[in-house]
Amino acid sequence: MPRWFLAALLLPALGPPAIAQDAKKKNVVLLVADDLGMQLGCYGDRTTRTPNLDRLASQGTRFTHGFASVASCSASRATLLTGLPTHQCGQFGHAHAEHNVHTFRQVRSIPLLLNAAGYRTGVVGKLHVQPQAVYPFHVETPARNVVQLADQVRAFLAGRNGMPFYLHVGFGEPHRVGTGFGNDAKFAAGVPAVTFDPAAVTVPAFLPDNADTRGEWAGYLQAVARLDHGVGLVLRVLEEAGVMDDTLVIFLSDNGPPFQGAKTTLYDPGVHLPLLVRRPGAKTAATCNAMASWTDIAPTVLDWAGVPAPKGLPGRSLLPVLTQERPTGWDVVYGSHQFHEITMYYPMRSVRTRSHKYIINLAHQLPVPHASDLWASPTWQGVLRRGDRRFGLRPVEQYTNRPREELYDLTSDPNEIQNLAQAPAHAESLNDLRRRCRAWQEATNDPWLVKYTHE
Repeated sequence: MPRWFLAALLLPALGPPAIAQDAKKKNVVLLVADDLGMQLGCYGDRTTRTPNLDRLASQGTRFTHGFASVASCSASRATLLTGLPTHQCGQFGHAHAEHNVHTFRQVRSIPLLLNAAGYRTGVVGKLHVQPQAVYPFHVETPARNVVQLADQVRAFLAGRNGMPFYLHVGFGEPHRVGTGFGNDAKFAAGVPAVTFDPAAVTVPAFLPDNADTRGEWAGYLQAVARLDHGVGLVLRVLEEAGVMDDTLVIFLSDNGPPFQGAKTTLYDPGVHLPLLVRRPGAKTAATCNAMASWTDIAPTVLDWAGVPAPKGLPGRSLLPVLTQERPTGWDVVYGSHQFHEITMYYPMRSVRTRSHKYIINLAHQLPVPHASDLWASPTWQGVLRRGDRRFGLRPVEQYTNRPREELYDLTSDPNEIQNLAQAPAHAESLNDLRRRCRAWQEATNDPWLVKYTHE
């Protein structure tokens, strides 16, 4: 990385933030779900039960086009906290256990910048990034149980001593627990069980509609309902503490559902996710169709806090568009993936507009790796056991091998099934998105640019 670029990336920008804040410093709470897709009532899902998140949506702005820039949890969380895509921040894959991937130590994260500005920063629940030198949080004891997690939020607020705060709440739901969703385990203790009849659920198009999938999807929705209950508990704690009038609340997910075709892919089920923003003290739009990237979250938090963002961040603050249903200039997002587990190397880049998506599989010669939790799932094991040739709308072969380039017309093919990369009639769209993707890689100093030259 050129020294001038690194310096520009890491030094705070000069001048005021995008929206001038008053002298009183304001709080931020970022609520992060784990492996949640668009299965919320406020996004039109008629099976799920999410009254607390639906209420939060009614109090703020619901983004219809929110996108993670990677569908893997450590990498996505680093993007949220740094404003940088995976290839730029260095959190290429998982932080835990033998994976042991670190964010570049020179990167300046939300907690690092806010601590320097006099904020108390804390995380309860799942964080899943490292090193602590980059993410210097006051850390509470991790908890998967949402009742215990709300108690930790209460303890954090009691210890703030009047300081403005940033609180990162990492829910464990609806991530898998073994081959299930923790619905019968200690994670669900003290939480009302909201169950679903497998025969009555609506199976999304990217999954096969069979007994295995229906049983798993019902369990997944139960974990989503438990997440919703936890969000309600945390919001109640914030209300009891009397901080809601000064607190920006953001809810989103790190990546899509833990099923093949979603998590660990750059297809829409993996990256098109809920984004709810409650901004107090100002009129906001009920919905906003800006194409928002998770690289926009850090600039938004810093803008709200009145803290200058580092120069060179590819994202920008969402605060100006909270009052607009259809803002102009928000029509493209990008994706960057390298690993999930350390054994799962499969670098991909993508660019998505409102009408098209382009994906380049930079090591397409390799077989597509499968996350261990997805591979072990009853849904996928059933496919292998039966020898199924199709998985949802796609041939099973597409889950094990992919071409170098993929192009989808999302207007006529929203499920991203028909690859048009070799179609002469779509050559203009292909060339345009190919060019835009590479220009973004160059602008973000992507180390994987070497693939264009040497492979």
